Order: sequence, then structure tokens, then C-alpha cells
Amino acid sequence: MFLEDIKKKLPAPFKDFLKYLYSWPRTIGRPKIFCISMQRNGTTSVGVFLKDHGYKVASYGAHSKHWSSLWYKGDYERIFHSLKFKSFQAYEDNPWWFPDFYRVLNYRFPNAKFILMYRDSNKWFDSMINHTSIRKLINNYEHNKIYRKLDLFYEKCDNDPSFQPNKYDNANCISFDDKREHYIKVYEEYNREVVEYFKRYAPNKLFVSQLTDKEKWKNLSQFLQIKVATDYEVHANKTQKKETVS
Repeated sequence: MFLEDIKKKLPAPFKDFLKYLYSWPRTIGRPKIFCISMQRNGTTSVGVFLKDHGYKVASYGAHSKHWSSLWYKGDYERIFHSLKFKSFQAYEDNPWWFPDFYRVLNYRFPNAKFILMYRDSNKWFDSMINHTSIRKLINNYEHNKIYRKLDLFYEKCDNDPSFQPNKYDNANCISFDDKREHYIKVYEEYNREVVEYFKRYAPNKLFVSQLTDKEKWKNLSQFLQIKVATDYEVHANKTQKKETVS
């Protein structure tokens, strides 16, 4: 009880430090696993799958926002040397799917494994526009950089005095819904690039699956060489319109 009372009085940052410090030894020497699927492609479900099977997983949270910021700066080593990063074995969501980051991860972690989930391109875009958090990011510099729309972003900045980056409202909005073809092109090119890259440089390190494949968890377990119950299923992060996994 005495130790519990002390823990309650500790500042939140120090509690986090102790939590990551305690977790770090559990990940030493174990191969990293990166889910590099683009958003709205089962990343949360992959994270749940890995957690259910004993992996220490970094999902979306304050650390992922911090890592994303470091990615934009190009300060990758600061991510990899952080205690937070070292305290996890598996990673999903930001920034692991950001453009070309998988190339850095592949060479930085030679024993790592990678997971790429994909879905029908139009269904993916429908899931994107139905997801409120995505809509709040469409005026964000980082979103437009990732989805190759900086021309529209800079045009708004230069020519629209009322435009406020990082603010979303109907009157202050970069076009999104009418860019289906553009987003789908970026999406399909990313998936193709990932597959072609690993096929050429590290064919045994990438697992690829359609989200609709009923055998995906069984196949993923074989890729990771772990045991999974025959009736195992996970379906995380549905949108309100009952989209498939996100």
C-alpha cells in the first residue's frame, strides 16, 4: 500500500517514465513488427491481434504524435533511441506508414517484420471520408504532404487571406470529397511500392493480405510463427456507417 500511495502522488510524466522503463526489458532482443498499412486499412485490428497474442504494441496516442513530428523533421534516430520506442515490440498507426519510412525501418531493423493490409480502393476512400478525424486533418500541412496535395495547400495559403491552416470548417476547407481519383492513386501507388520494394530487397519480411480475406489472422499467425485459435476474430474501430475494420 505504501508504494501504491507513492505512485499516486508521482507526476504523470514520471509515471510514464517508470512504465516505459519497466516495459523495456521485455522487448530487448525481440524482432520489431511494424504495421505499415495506410490509415483505414485494419491498423487498429492488427494492433489488437498482436496485443491478444502477447506483443507489447504501440498504438495511436501521444507518443505516436511525437514520433510523427520527429518524422517530419527527419530526426529518425531520436525516435529509435527513445525509451518509449524501445519499450514496445510492435507498432501500428503513425508514423510507420508515412511515405518511404518502411525503407528506413527495413535497414535500421534487419530482423524486423512488416504487415501490409489493403482493401478495395473505393471502399478505402469511402471509409476515409466517413471518418471524422480525417476530415479535421485535411487543412493540415502533414496530411497534404503525405497525400501529395501541397500544391492545393500552398495555393490556399498564398491566395486566400481567410484560410487558416489546421482549422476545419465548411468555409475554410481544402477540397477533399471531389479528390477521389487523386487519393486512390496515392493509395494504390503506396501499396504497390511497398510490395515491389520488399519483393526486391527483403521478400521474407513482408506479410500482405486483403482485409476481406477470412484467413488473414491464420495466415498472419503463420508468418509470425505463433499459435492462434481457429475461431479467432477481431473487428476494431468501425465507423458509424459500419465500414469494415480500420
